[in-house]
Amino acid sequence: MINSTGYQLLARMGYAARGIIYLTIGALAFLSVLGLGDEEASSKGAILNLKHQPFGKALLVMLVVGLLGYVIWRFTQSIKDTDEHGHSWKGMLIRTGLVASAITHSILCYWTVTLLLTDKDDSSGQSASTNLTEYLGSEITALVFGLIGVVLVGVGIAHLIKGFTARFEKYIAMPDTHYGWMTKVCQFGLISRGLVWCIIGWIILRSAFISGTSENKGIGDALDWLRTTPFGSSLTMIIAIGLFAFGLYSLLEAIYRRIENEAA
Repeated sequence: MINSTGYQLLARMGYAARGIIYLTIGALAFLSVLGLGDEEASSKGAILNLKHQPFGKALLVMLVVGLLGYVIWRFTQSIKDTDEHGHSWKGMLIRTGLVASAITHSILCYWTVTLLLTDKDDSSGQSASTNLTEYLGSEITALVFGLIGVVLVGVGIAHLIKGFTARFEKYIAMPDTHYGWMTKVCQFGLISRGLVWCIIGWIILRSAFISGTSENKGIGDALDWLRTTPFGSSLTMIIAIGLFAFGLYSLLEAIYRRIENEAA
């Protein structure tokens, strides 16, 4: 049983862990535009980068604790409906997204633990598409990845709406003295992350239904694609700064997020 103080601490550590990861992703993406840095601008690349820093293993242990706290908080948000989304189709869709977030961060937490225990720098792992193709067949796998692409585009659009409308304000008790710049940073971060998710979803959809292949894609792939567009370097740098801003948004949530209906 987790008491109120312990539960809130776990939740805030979770937001802080997400913030650290996205600050690192943004920094790696920014450095890659300048032709610097070796790690991929992705969640796993960010964690590998942290591992290579002084006291890297200690940082990863704290990250694991934070990710675990974030997973517990996300599941609680969905099951106990702490943000009062309700049981309408829209509310249930949001709560389902919270469960999906908990699951993806559980996988990331597990990968980080494995990285600590095996002491290997392997950010790729076994291909998810290869596993699915082996068990389901290529056509069904393409369909599964196509559905994943649609979901990710939907997640991206939700981030864009949340960013443009600043709906996050009712969940974060930002101080009046810093309200202006904090809101702008949060909006920029959410919009940037939304664009990245839309790009990832589109790449997966194109891969599944146009190219006829099924491949697992992530933030690094989205940034690589963005570089191929007109003004690609400039756009990638803007998105990199935006992902860094999303990291700041997560840290602000760690400090100012309203965490209600604690685990009982």
